[in-house]
Amino acid sequence: MTAAITLQDCQALDRDDPLAPFRDRFDLPDGVIYLDGNSLGVLPKATRARLQQVVAQEWGTDLIRSWNAHGWITLPQRVGALIAGVIGAEPDEVVAADSTSVNLFKLIAAAVRMRPGRRVILSEPGNFPTDLYMVQGLAELLGGQVELRLVERDRIADALTDEVALLLLTHVHYKTGAIHDMRGLTERAHAAGALTLWDLSHSAGALELSLSADGADLAVGCGYKYLNGGPGAPAFLYVAKRHQDAVRQPLSGWMGHAAPFAFTDAYEPAPGMARQLCGTPSILALSALEEGVRVMADAHMGAVRAKSRRMGDLFLALVEQRLPGTFGIACPRTAPGAAARSA
Repeated sequence: MTAAITLQDCQALDRDDPLAPFRDRFDLPDGVIYLDGNSLGVLPKATRARLQQVVAQEWGTDLIRSWNAHGWITLPQRVGALIAGVIGAEPDEVVAADSTSVNLFKLIAAAVRMRPGRRVILSEPGNFPTDLYMVQGLAELLGGQVELRLVERDRIADALTDEVALLLLTHVHYKTGAIHDMRGLTERAHAAGALTLWDLSHSAGALELSLSADGADLAVGCGYKYLNGGPGAPAFLYVAKRHQDAVRQPLSGWMGHAAPFAFTDAYEPAPGMARQLCGTPSILALSALEEGVRVMADAHMGAVRAKSRRMGDLFLALVEQRLPGTFGIACPRTAPGAAARSA
């Protein structure tokens, strides 16, 4: 018979937790057990001081000189490089800019252009709404030249035919928590000649990701959830280095120009990830996001994921121990097909 879990056991887990020091880096009210990071991450203590410094010194005193003196002009790339370390990408494959929805539109449109003759964008029913809405809006804009095709997740691999230009999926499902096999589905998409676009909004900062190793083509994600960038924080987008010269996103704003301060009439995309930028970056928001990402970059994502699994298992064990026969527990590990997927 398994020994009962005691309060002392739980206190020992907290005491011996290698991630415990990170608790002191967040400004969380006393007595609050916060389980809603999927909608808004907690405030890092460093963010308050950083924003005060940006407002008072960089904006208030140094004014326009701060674009150079404090590196405002390269802030999207600098924050992107930090995020790259959290999602398993190279530093020059990620920029922080705009919103998840806007970045989806950019990359969906670019992917369709990169696969001429193919008109299908493949996804699943119940995907996060903005992912599907962006495809629907693009299809309307293009007069039906692209088609959104939805298939159940257990049929996705078989639905990757030579009609498919892009496979668009949210890595972690926002309702169920089910995790797609990024490497396996990316390989299947590539075998069919399609590109992949992964929405990492519910993954980045919560799971160990390996975009480069898994062969991902494109990805987006938000900054206000597990990256703790604050309400309305900028999002990020990823383009694998092998695609950067081919990706021509449609929102050709001046910050994505090869020479934005030449002020020429004709648009010429910048090299690398800079072409994914559009308008002037939000310096206050990016400064807050940088502090949030810095905390997560210091934490090993493998350790974060391992702890989340241990806490989940502990919770289930305590429910079974303290409330035997009271509740029927349903979770991904016991659901049909659980052995065939991560949870």
